[in-house]
Amino acid sequence: MTNIIVVLPKLEEAKGVKNILVRSGFQVTGICTTGTQAISQADGLNDGIVICSYKLADMIYTELHEDLPEGFEMLLMASQNLISECYGNGIVCLSMPLKVQDLINTVNLMVESVERRRRKRRMQPKVRNAADEKAIKDAKELLMVRNHMTEEEAHRYLQKTSMDSGTNLVETAQMVLSMMTE
Repeated sequence: MTNIIVVLPKLEEAKGVKNILVRSGFQVTGICTTGTQAISQADGLNDGIVICSYKLADMIYTELHEDLPEGFEMLLMASQNLISECYGNGIVCLSMPLKVQDLINTVNLMVESVERRRRKRRMQPKVRNAADEKAIKDAKELLMVRNHMTEEEAHRYLQKTSMDSGTNLVETAQMVLSMMTE
């Protein structure tokens, strides 16, 4: 599920937007009346969407956008003349007065975008640090010497053991090293 935070200066309006979204099947993580509260909530999350108005009690939307964690997108709800100044800065805009179907469709598109980025991030191979690479290399070398395996066989052995035990490759290599060096 994608995290959605609604930030509007009036709590009643924020609750109204939340109710519309919840009835449409979205999960709203939180509602806030200040940008600081929204940033605080967003800091504990990996990604999501912040729905806000042009001006909040403690900041305007550009300040909030700058302070949000990297994985967050912003949906700005403002009058048409205010929206014209925010084009080209990566913020999705909806003009007021708001049509419920426009809000739902826009949030749906943004959720799909966030989830697509999340899947893409998951598909990227994890980058290992030098210590982890060394542990894997040492474990393979130890298996090659003690069990007369080729490097490919040693690597396959580590992979299979890793999958069978439900641990990652680095932990498996460390277990092999600790068991075989005792």
